[in-house]
Amino acid sequence: MHVDEMKIEAGLKPGKVPESGVPAHRARAIMVQGTMSNAGKSLLVAGLCRIFHEDGYRVAPFKAQNMALNSFITDEGLEMGRAQVVQAEAAGIAPDARMNPILLKPTTDVGSQVIVRGVAQGNMTAREYYRNKRALLPVVRETYEALAAEYDIIVIEGAGSPAEVNLREDDLVNMGMAAIADAPVLLVGDIDRGGVFAQLLGTIELLEPEERARIRGLIINKFRGDKTILDPGLDILEARTGKAVLGVVPYLDVALEDEDSLSTALEQRQAEGGLDIAVIRLPRISNFTDFTALATEPGVSVRYVSSVRELGEPDVLILPGTKSTIRDLDWLRSTGLEAKILQKQARGTLILGICGGFQMLGTEVVDVEGVEGPAGARTRGLGLLPLRTEFEAEKTRTQTRLVLEGLTGDFAALNDQCVDGYEIHMGRTMSDRHTTDAVAVPARGDVDAPDDSTRWRDEAMVPAGLASGAVTTSHPADSCLYAQAGNVFGTYLHGFFDRDGLRNAFVERLCRRKGIDPGDREVVNYEAFKEAQFAKLSAALRASLDMARIYEILEGEQV
Repeated sequence: MHVDEMKIEAGLKPGKVPESGVPAHRARAIMVQGTMSNAGKSLLVAGLCRIFHEDGYRVAPFKAQNMALNSFITDEGLEMGRAQVVQAEAAGIAPDARMNPILLKPTTDVGSQVIVRGVAQGNMTAREYYRNKRALLPVVRETYEALAAEYDIIVIEGAGSPAEVNLREDDLVNMGMAAIADAPVLLVGDIDRGGVFAQLLGTIELLEPEERARIRGLIINKFRGDKTILDPGLDILEARTGKAVLGVVPYLDVALEDEDSLSTALEQRQAEGGLDIAVIRLPRISNFTDFTALATEPGVSVRYVSSVRELGEPDVLILPGTKSTIRDLDWLRSTGLEAKILQKQARGTLILGICGGFQMLGTEVVDVEGVEGPAGARTRGLGLLPLRTEFEAEKTRTQTRLVLEGLTGDFAALNDQCVDGYEIHMGRTMSDRHTTDAVAVPARGDVDAPDDSTRWRDEAMVPAGLASGAVTTSHPADSCLYAQAGNVFGTYLHGFFDRDGLRNAFVERLCRRKGIDPGDREVVNYEAFKEAQFAKLSAALRASLDMARIYEILEGEQV
C-alpha cells in the first residue's frame, strides 16, 4: 500500500501547515511502559520510531523524565538523555531537547542534578525533587504539546514501572504522562529475568481502574527459545487480564547505544582477543557510550573493569566521564586502582581520559564554588598531565569541532584528524606550568566537512586574534580542550571516537604498536553501521509484533 493512502486510511493525516510552519494538528500518541527498569522500553521505542518513519510518518520520541548519566548536547547547546538521541536517529530526525524535558543525573545515592528544558537547575535530594515535582507538570505538558504540533506520531517512553504506587501522586512519566497525551499504553515485560506473567499481571492489578483502561496491549520482551511452549501461558495471561498479547519479541542482538548503568555492555570483563581496551567503570560513570563506536571495530575488545584483579594488561586504559570527579578519584585510591594506573603508565601503557577522566589526569582539582563538596576544597589528581581543574557552578554545554595537531609519539597518528564532539562539564582545565605538550587550536568550517580532515582544516578559518594554544570562542582563553604528555592523553570532547577517520587512525596505530598487521582490517563506517542496526531492529519488531493492531490502537480502536 502506498504511504499516502495508508495515512488517509489510518486517519493519521499530517495536517495543513500554515505560514508559521507549525502543523495545525496534534499528533497521535502511543506509549510504551514497562513492568520494571531495563525491560527494554528504550529499544522498543526506537524500533517503533523506525517503523513509523519507514512507513512515511513524521514521528518523534518523548520521555518526560529520564534518569541517566548518559547525556548529549544539541545544536542549541541544550542537554538531553542519549536514549532519546538514539530514538530520534531511528526516527530520522535531529535530537531535540523537547524530547526529554526533565533529565535527572544522579550525583549521589540519594540526589541528582536536575536538568529542565536542557538547562541545569541545581542539585536536589530525591525527597526535595518529589516534593517539588508538581511544579514541573506544566513544563512537561507545554513541551509535549509543542512537539506534538509538529509530528504525526509521538512514541512516548515511560520510566521504571507504573505499579510503583508510592510515586503515583503527581506522576508525570508513566500513567500521568499517558493522561496528558491521551495515549494508549503498551505494557512490556522482560521474560529473560523470569516471572514475566507475574510481572504483567501484578502490574495491572496494582493500577487504578482508569489506568488499567489505558493499557491496550501486552508485549513480552527478550524471549529465547520455542514460542509454542509459551503459547498456553499467553492464553491464560489474556484471559486473566483481558488484554491482548501483541507480540513476543526475541532477545535482540542489536548494537545500539544503551541508556544507563543497567546496560549489558558494562558487564564485559574479559578481552576477546586482538586489541584490549579497558575502561575503568567508575561508580558514577557517565557517557560510556563514548566507546560504542570503538566496540564496533573488528578485532577490538572494549571491556569495563572495577577492580585491580580485573585490570589485566590492556593496550589502552581509559578513564571515562563521571558525574562526580572528586568522589570517583577517592574511589580510585581506595580500590588500589590509582596505584595500578600509575604503574601501567610508567611501563608505557597508553592512558586516555575523557571529561571527568581528563580532569582526574591533572595535578589538582579545586572545587572553587562548592560544586561537588565544600567550597575551596582541593583534591590531588593523578598527576599525569601538567593541568589543574577549577570547578565552577556554570555548566559548559556546547558542540565543538576541531582538528587535532601537535600530538607526539603514539598519539601523533591522530594529528590532522577532525573531531566532532560535545562538551558537558562544570569546570575549566588550565596549564599548571603555563605550557602543555598539546592544546586545542580553534577552527571553523563547513558543518558537512569531508572525511579528509586535513583538507577541511586547511580550508577552515582561525578566528581573528586567536593563535595556537587558544581554544574555541565558547571557552575562557586559559581553558584547554585536550592535552598530551608522553603516553597520556586527555580531552573534554564526548563522541571523540565517533568520526571514522580518527577512530581508524587510532586503531591502526594500536595494531602496529602491538605487532598486528592492520593491512587487511575492515574499515567501519559508523553511520552506516548504525543504520544497519536500525534496519535489523525494525525487521525484528515487524516480524514479532502485530503492527496492524498497533496501528488500530493508534487510531483509537479497542483491541
